[in-house]
Amino acid sequence: MKPHAVRLLLLVVSVVVLGACGLVSSSGTYRSAALPDGDEPLAGASVTVSSKSFTEGVVLGKITATYLAAAGADVADLTGAPGSASSRQALLNGDVDIVWEYTGTGWVTYHGQTETIADPRELWERVRELEEQQYDLVWLPPANFDNTYAFAASSPTAERLGVQSLEDIAGLPVAERTFCVDDEFFSRPDGFVPMLDAYGIPLNDPNGVPADNVTRMDAGVIYTSTAAGEPCNFGMVYTTDGRIKNLDLVVLEDTREFFLPYSGTAVIRGEVLAEYPEIAELMGTLSARLTDDVMRDLNGKVDIEGQEPSEVAYEWLIAEGLIS
Repeated sequence: MKPHAVRLLLLVVSVVVLGACGLVSSSGTYRSAALPDGDEPLAGASVTVSSKSFTEGVVLGKITATYLAAAGADVADLTGAPGSASSRQALLNGDVDIVWEYTGTGWVTYHGQTETIADPRELWERVRELEEQQYDLVWLPPANFDNTYAFAASSPTAERLGVQSLEDIAGLPVAERTFCVDDEFFSRPDGFVPMLDAYGIPLNDPNGVPADNVTRMDAGVIYTSTAAGEPCNFGMVYTTDGRIKNLDLVVLEDTREFFLPYSGTAVIRGEVLAEYPEIAELMGTLSARLTDDVMRDLNGKVDIEGQEPSEVAYEWLIAEGLIS
């Protein structure tokens, strides 16, 4: 058995074992298809696709696996790897060839950087340089979506208070500055407390945000609580979450550019891209079509409507005219 095959087998076993601990993989399932013109630019290529285990990661992985297979590649689907570390380590080990990542994750989590770079393009370029130099990983040009932190309000709340941005909150009466956040975001060094400072409404300040105005709860509950307007007017959200659209939430503009961009980016091992350069153009075709609204819609089909990620990926590719 070839060394790559041995590593691949071990990775599959590890995913199954982790699944037994309650971390379920969504590997091995994508719909067969072909490119509309019948061309196979990746004929003869062997590519292993992985992803993180949360909905958006799996959907992106299924889109990639389906599209590259339609282009003629022999695709091994290991989408749904639990956590960031497992898909990342598999990529570094050479056990997988392509994953979707986020520029903010690369900058902060993988390279320990603390500088806040508000410009998405600049951040991508800085991460791309670090990754190529240290690991021979190529961060292809990012897609048109940014899954970063944000705050949202229900449509009635936003209309009642006249708010469209985080900056507008500073102009509200103190009693209206109520927030729902999860524990992780509350305690992050780039999270809730420094965000309030950046907008001039510091925590525990009688003229800012009194501690009693903040409710800490599970991230999933924040969306419904924000939609209800109780116990908070403003809730922490992820900008591509499908519940934003489903619950008709209004995402407030980060006018002071506090939050780091988390642009979705396909990452591929340098030696694989050198062997199959056609992958860059194919992934560029996908990235150009993936926007915040598209990702909210695709994520919602899984999380809210209960559809399978592989079906959501397939139907989107069909609707975009990318496969037949």
